[in-house]
Formats: sequence, C-alpha cells, structure tokens
Amino acid sequence: MEEIRTFINLVEAQSATAAAERMGVAVSAVSRRMKELESRLGVQLITRTTRTMHLSEAGELYYRRCRQLIDDFEEAQFEVSQASRQLKGRLRVSAPLSFGVSHLAPAVVEFMHLHPELIIDVDLSDRRVDLVKEGYDLAVRVGALEDSSLRTRKISSVRHVVCAAPEFLSRHGVPEKPDDLNGLSGLCYSNLNRPERWEYQSSEGEQGFVRVAMKMSSNNGDLLREAAIKGLGVLCEPSFIIHSAVEKGELIPVLTDYQWYGMDIVAIYPQTRHLSVKVRTFIDFLVERFGDKPYWEAFLEK
Repeated sequence: MEEIRTFINLVEAQSATAAAERMGVAVSAVSRRMKELESRLGVQLITRTTRTMHLSEAGELYYRRCRQLIDDFEEAQFEVSQASRQLKGRLRVSAPLSFGVSHLAPAVVEFMHLHPELIIDVDLSDRRVDLVKEGYDLAVRVGALEDSSLRTRKISSVRHVVCAAPEFLSRHGVPEKPDDLNGLSGLCYSNLNRPERWEYQSSEGEQGFVRVAMKMSSNNGDLLREAAIKGLGVLCEPSFIIHSAVEKGELIPVLTDYQWYGMDIVAIYPQTRHLSVKVRTFIDFLVERFGDKPYWEAFLEK
C-alpha cells in the first residue's frame, strides 16, 4: 500500500520533491519505494528525464487501477468505521477569490461545524489550478468546463448584471438598449479574452455584443465594484459580487431583460470511478445551500 500511495502521489505531483512534501516523507523514501515497486512488478512504470516524467503504457494502466483501489479503500473505511457519518481527513478546495471570500467562506465554516473532525484547506485565487498535479480534491469555478479529463457538477446559477452608480447614470443617462453602452467608460474584468467586449442575448434569442471604452481593468471583481460605486464607469459583473451594493442602492442594475454572458457556478473534480465521500458530501452541501435560486439573485426578482 505504501508503494502504491507513493506511485499515485508521484504521478499526480509530477516530481519526487512535491510527492514527498504531500506525503510528509523524505525524497529518498519516494525514490526507494518506486525502485522497489518497479522491481517487484518487473516493469518500468515511469520514464524519467532531467526535467519531466512520463508514464509508460504499463504505468498508465497501473495508475488507473491503483487510483480506483485507493478510492474504494478510503470509501470502505469511511462507510464501515464512521457510523456517525462524521467525515475525517483533509479536503483541499480551490475557489475564485471574490466568490470564495463573500459566499464560500461562510459555507465552509458551517460545513466544518457539521464535520468537526475534517480538515479543510481552501486556496482562494482566480488562477486555474491543475487539480491532479497540485493535489486538490475539487475546485469551485465560475464558467464552463474546459478540460474534458475532469468531471463537473452544477452548484448554482449566476447571472452577469450591467450596473452603474446613480451619479454615473444621472450624468450619462440610463441605457435603454445594449447599443447605448457602446463607448461608455467601462470597468472590465481582465481575465476575459476580450474584457471590453460584452456579449448578450435578448429574451427573443437575438445575440450581439457591445464594446465599452475601457476605463479600468482588473482581475478582481471586488475592486471593479468599488470603482463602479464611486461613479468611475459602467460594470458587467456576476450577481454574487454586486448584489449587496444593489440592495444598498449604491449600484443600479440596467438592461436586466438581457442575458449577459452565460455561466454557472460548478464543482470540478478529477475523474474517478467513485467520488470520495468527503468530496461528494461537500458538493451536496453547497448545492443545497445555494440552490437553483441563490440569494444573491433575489434583487432580480423584485
């Protein structure tokens, strides 16, 4: 089992040093166990160069079967020994910064109260982490699934909303159609491929886009929201970022009959035959907490 766990960690971390850190052992122990494993099996599992490592054909097969065995073993341990359904162990989660601070953090705290023996490691960053290589159990993302080697489950919906401060709208007028946004000072999310180009779809299905004059760009939606509150420009952001400002009257939604972009909040996790109990339980908890009608979109129903 120790050899198998070492092999899995080495494959997923892509270096002996990183694998040793994940396991809390010396690098020499990783190298020794791999030599013993390959010697016992009589095949080479990993081809190593000075900079990279690649699985052999036998290594690919062995990794898939071993990953399945470990997942089954951990699930069996939980089902048999945890009659109280208390989760144990470590859960590593990656999530975007704005959503993580405002909405995921309270949910994680509540989940930890329900499962006090669970250790949760949360990384908040808009960086797209490599779940397998970096050892994350799951990632919460806003957007569409890009990597077909991963699996996804929808947690909740999220609408993008065009909005601006009352002062800005009094100076420039309230937009009545999307084309009215063309040329307005825009506060743009820089992680998009074309931050100044905002795509929309009408209730009749007509698609189009507008192009704002980019006054400011940032990879953080909270910063852009604060700039919008101060009247620096018009904003198009997820409802979970701007809902509090809208409810306080600091920002005014406009053109809400149009669908801007089109995204969901999803949980993404590596493909395994069985999803681990702790990951499945956490995802179920998030789905139940946020649901099909999340609280951050209540202002759109008024």
